[in-house]
Amino acid sequence: MKITGLETFLVAPRWLFLKVSTDEGISGWGEPVVEGRAETVRAAVHELSDLLIGQDPLRIEDHWQVLRRGGFYRGGPILSSALSGVDQALWDIAGKVRNAPVHELLGGPVRDRVRVYSWVGGDRPSRIGQAVTAQVEAGFTAVKMNVAGPLEAIASPAEADAVLARAWEAREALGPGRDLAIDFHGRVSPAMARRLVRMLGAVQPMFVEEPVLPEMSGDALASVVAASSVPVAVGERLYSRWDFKPVLDAGVAVVQPDPSHAGGISELRRIGALAEMYGASLAPHCPLGPIALAAALQVAFATPNFLILEQSLGLHYHDGVEPLSYLIDPAPFTFIDGHATRPVGPGLGIEVDEDAVRRAAERGHTWRAPIWRHNDGSLAEW
Repeated sequence: MKITGLETFLVAPRWLFLKVSTDEGISGWGEPVVEGRAETVRAAVHELSDLLIGQDPLRIEDHWQVLRRGGFYRGGPILSSALSGVDQALWDIAGKVRNAPVHELLGGPVRDRVRVYSWVGGDRPSRIGQAVTAQVEAGFTAVKMNVAGPLEAIASPAEADAVLARAWEAREALGPGRDLAIDFHGRVSPAMARRLVRMLGAVQPMFVEEPVLPEMSGDALASVVAASSVPVAVGERLYSRWDFKPVLDAGVAVVQPDPSHAGGISELRRIGALAEMYGASLAPHCPLGPIALAAALQVAFATPNFLILEQSLGLHYHDGVEPLSYLIDPAPFTFIDGHATRPVGPGLGIEVDEDAVRRAAERGHTWRAPIWRHNDGSLAEW
């Protein structure tokens, strides 16, 4: 079997899909994208295609090594995301060739179902209690919310109290038997993060996510971990196992590599194994489309130290376009009591609606991350 072509599809709301074709008619799908930089990743995928055309798609690890190490400059969000989508597609092909889901090729399932969580509140969180109640009624046992909109390096007592009030509003709607995750989104300075995690301790979040920017993953992150007993999670802007070692050394409890950013299925497995050595859990970051979610689910079913999985149904960035729009059968993403059942279909376990993808690609998208500013006009972290 030989790889004959790579096609990319820019589809709403902010995704990039990849189809890898072979001379035996078996194709695989991947999702190589950086939110807001889809065209840039698309160019990187087509540059990498020179190394893949004519090659055996089943040599997944060899391709991973060549695509990662075959250039003098390597890593980072663009190249790692391009590699991620290719890796997902090759695993999809491998599963279809062997008529088995990818998790079977990874050693078989270690659990019967995978817990998932939903988003509430949007970028500038509001109406938290109402939104949480809706997710509880839908059967979810965990939700995640942003801590706040733009925050000053040293926020006012009123702003800090508002963060705590929103968290308590969510906790009261959830009750003690469900979980709340709180995303700082790198919007908070280390000093403010230390203050907030202490304040949030009584709410008992499942974890606080990305309390400081990823470039502060050394002493600043360690200081936040040490400030409170609240578990700290990081990883959506880390791109390899080498990036994750310092944050594990800093004491984080949860690692969150993204299947479309951190080297695909192959590297997520290795990051999970590295985290296991530290007693840390794997909770993949996954706010993207159906292919990324399918890839993350396959890893989750085969990873012993898996905790919970993000999923993007109803996410505030979708603008009316849902992951299920690009699938022939949405059944793999039917969640029961806040859990996904084990996929049994070959490869990634989904059937992409190629006609719908091609129609959407005719329109494309130009999604960009928002630019936020503080009250004084200076740039704020989104």
